[in-house]
Amino acid sequence: MKILMFGRGVIATIYGWVLQQAGHDVEFYVRPGRTATYGDAVDLDLLDTRRRVWGQRVVEKWPVRYREALEPDHDFDLIVLSVPHHRLPEAAAFLSPRVGQATVLVFGNIWTEPLAAIGALPLDRIAFGFPRAGGGFGADGVLLGGLLPSVIFGALGQPPTDREQAVRQAFREAGLRIKEQPDFRGWLWVHFVSDAGLFSQGLRLGSLSKLAGATGDLREALLTGRELLPLLKARGIDLRRHRGGVLLFRVPTWLMAPVLAWLTAHVTPLRVNFEAHSDPDAEEPREVCRDTLAEARRLGIAVPRLEATEPNFAREGTGRV
Repeated sequence: MKILMFGRGVIATIYGWVLQQAGHDVEFYVRPGRTATYGDAVDLDLLDTRRRVWGQRVVEKWPVRYREALEPDHDFDLIVLSVPHHRLPEAAAFLSPRVGQATVLVFGNIWTEPLAAIGALPLDRIAFGFPRAGGGFGADGVLLGGLLPSVIFGALGQPPTDREQAVRQAFREAGLRIKEQPDFRGWLWVHFVSDAGLFSQGLRLGSLSKLAGATGDLREALLTGRELLPLLKARGIDLRRHRGGVLLFRVPTWLMAPVLAWLTAHVTPLRVNFEAHSDPDAEEPREVCRDTLAEARRLGIAVPRLEATEPNFAREGTGRV
């Protein structure tokens, strides 16, 4: 399969590497001028848990190919669109006249209605998924991150089409397990508010990396996530369909916070993932918190813990895109 990763962010880079390892032909679309900035290789320092529970460290310089133009008559089979949620409308508007015959995998956070979020992208060419990897580029340009052994996919009220099945198969060929979410819209929004709980406390501390092993701060993150559950109900989400996703916030925090602190300090894949999110100017955590708070205010849902952290995310971020 010929695959175009849209942008060279953390998720696009990790999964581009994974898909190329599986024999797929992978290129990256980047903005004009970025090829010279990025160079012809990416320095990777990844913890890959596809085959080992505790992971296998991968340190390598991965040669990559970029393109700075995308014409409608391209021959890509799949375009992986993984951008921060607040940049999805802009990316979708750019791609919509350039889809060609490709399937577009929308692969990340969504906080609006999914069909509205994709704008003019042709619905019959869309697949929805969510990565289970993370990390960040350090000041030295090295991508430090982790890859979990599964990836999330879901459809919106209908069985996966042949195109969607072909995308799933490409990820299976890369050694990843497929986890299907029947209510994918609800799952996305549960995940979004979970992020808001963690990000709000990470921003208060300076970065998400400082939450690892911090029992008191993780307790506050859990309590912030708990107060956001009524927001999900107000948006029409049946939380009974997402018991696993919200269990974290319903277990007493005196029990869950120490467990999370131990896990993030001692379980290598989790620790690496947290430690890699060390950029104090990262843009996405601020945008997630801003948009969650704005929706709570619009619907009249009281979220005092999230509001208390607003000074930490109200200023503009300067993170890389």
